[in-house]
Amino acid sequence: MRETPVPVVLAGARGHGHWHLANLRRLSAAGLVRLVGVCELTPLAEDELVGLGSPAQSDDLPALLERTGAEAAIVCTPIHTHAGLGLAAADRGVHLLLEKPPTPSLDAFHRLTEGVRRAGVACQIGFQSLGSGAIDHIRRLVADGAIGPVTGIGAAGAWVRDEAYWRRAPWGGLRRLDGRDVVDGVLTNPLAHAVATALRIAGADRAEDLASIDLELYRVNAIDADDTSCARLRTTGGVELVIAVTLCAEHPGEPYVVVHGESGRITFWYKEDRVLLERPGRDPVTTEHARTDLLANLVAHLRDGVDLLVPPERTGGFMRLVEAVRTAPDPLPLAPAHWRTERGERGRRRMLPGIDRLTAEGAERLALYSELGAPWAVAPGGHS
Repeated sequence: MRETPVPVVLAGARGHGHWHLANLRRLSAAGLVRLVGVCELTPLAEDELVGLGSPAQSDDLPALLERTGAEAAIVCTPIHTHAGLGLAAADRGVHLLLEKPPTPSLDAFHRLTEGVRRAGVACQIGFQSLGSGAIDHIRRLVADGAIGPVTGIGAAGAWVRDEAYWRRAPWGGLRRLDGRDVVDGVLTNPLAHAVATALRIAGADRAEDLASIDLELYRVNAIDADDTSCARLRTTGGVELVIAVTLCAEHPGEPYVVVHGESGRITFWYKEDRVLLERPGRDPVTTEHARTDLLANLVAHLRDGVDLLVPPERTGGFMRLVEAVRTAPDPLPLAPAHWRTERGERGRRRMLPGIDRLTAEGAERLALYSELGAPWAVAPGGHS
């Protein structure tokens, strides 16, 4: 790899952008990148830029890219701004690391991918879990017949978000803002990795790989989007995936994907890069795996021609789900009789009793909430 670090501009340095700042410090110290610009509405203070030099700052991304001569840009801004800012970078020949979800609609996704293709720039979508070496390990186990023929794939995520979370930004928890799609729901944003990871393991991450999608969208919080949902995705290859997720957990835990086979199963805790192989009559086997950072992978692609781990086309299946959520009827609000309010570590939150068990059973039995007998659930296409 050439010694010259890649000059990078970060658009969106607060919120999740703090993670990118820390990652930029690490990669800067390794000589891979150099932060040359920060695009924020309010400039960062010196203490926020420790270890990153004195990058130029502006609230105008196109002008900042031209001023700094950046080779790559990280776009970590509100969901409904991704396509516009991504295209602005691509039009200037700047390569992209674009946070997930890439866009809030398929139309915007197609405009983005066409713009990137036309400009001839590289674009990496920020599904960090797809950098895990565990995914190839799992796919090899399946290909080698370790658990027999696959009978289905489940994913479960039970997290907690307090009421303040939904007020974190003007677009928080919205499906639309000022006529623009946002789609900030549990399936498409906080637990989007559960969907994308399950699709990658299934080998069904491209748009054309999905045959059908069934959805159940609910909300406990006073928001527009879904905070408790499940989805059934059927691939063109005949594999069934069920994802059951919530932000109203009783006791939050690590999300996971489980591959069911006729003679065993494989569970992948994707935030921990940990895999458990279970087969009848054998001792369980746990393995831990390295993860390739997606910005480092983008640098390796630009300098050495290494393949991108998450190019846009490998998120087309996920975008099919985003579009299904976007065009679905508004999430069903659950009556107060079904949930209760508790005071958590950082403020009040709404909790849905029994939801932890339901997410786990959904992944285990490949069943939607309505099929599991949840008293508040309505089958897809039904009415409250």
